[in-house]
Amino acid sequence: MLYCRYNPLNWTVRALTAVILATACAIVYGTADFFGGLATRRSRVFSVVALSQLAGLALILALLPLLPGRLTDQALLWGVASGIAGAAGLVLFYRALATGVMSVVAPTTAVTSAALPVMYGLATGERPQPMALAGVVLALGSVLLVSQDRSGKRSGSIGSVLIALAAGAGFGGFFILLALAPDDGGLWPLVGARLSSVTLVVLLAVAARRTLKPGGGSLHIIVAAGVLDMVANVLYLLAKQEGLLSLVAVLVSLYPASTLLLARQVLGERLHAIQVAGVACALGAVALIAVA
Repeated sequence: MLYCRYNPLNWTVRALTAVILATACAIVYGTADFFGGLATRRSRVFSVVALSQLAGLALILALLPLLPGRLTDQALLWGVASGIAGAAGLVLFYRALATGVMSVVAPTTAVTSAALPVMYGLATGERPQPMALAGVVLALGSVLLVSQDRSGKRSGSIGSVLIALAAGAGFGGFFILLALAPDDGGLWPLVGARLSSVTLVVLLAVAARRTLKPGGGSLHIIVAAGVLDMVANVLYLLAKQEGLLSLVAVLVSLYPASTLLLARQVLGERLHAIQVAGVACALGAVALIAVA
């Protein structure tokens, strides 16, 4: 018996799988960023980025046999390009976390990093269902709500927000470039991405004469940030193979919710009513995209 290529049930399963993977990715990304923000308060930014990237590289090399793929020039080149964009974004992001309010910096970066893939996806012909588009709008709105800070801590806020916007552009470029890698490449695009990011950060540190030695008691936090970041990258790579980039990237951009909750529990940063509403909207956005 011959089957037509389009199978509604198969498409629904793949879409739901993409939603689950992207949501899990957001949770892990948010946790990684929380650890990264803590580390930058104890060590220099270049030290945190370089060592966390090395930890991620070690993890992805260990995972290669579990998720094998075809090693091609395209897989590595798109990975290298995405790694450069991601490394630039990460340096800027950790810098913003070290100088600004964590519950403002993370959402500002997230909404920027989500907007670019959405615009790219729509420009290249992706057409999500109306309910999914409503979820996209709600998700972006939730990030803006979560980013509202009423604490009165405004010192350095303008500079940190500008840096966060630039970091978001770097992350958005990472998502787009990594999505262009062939699906049969397995984890090789992430290997290329991590090799290029480590090289770039080390060269920048040498040029700026910055030490890569971590501060006292921060190495385990840095390693945790790097390992979690790579786990999130793997989840993103798998999610974008199952769903539309314009939807996956938006779900991933909800990561500030977990960063915010951790900052509330660990650092005592106050969670205001408008931010609680933002978290609720984020959950609603996931539901809308899931049922679309």
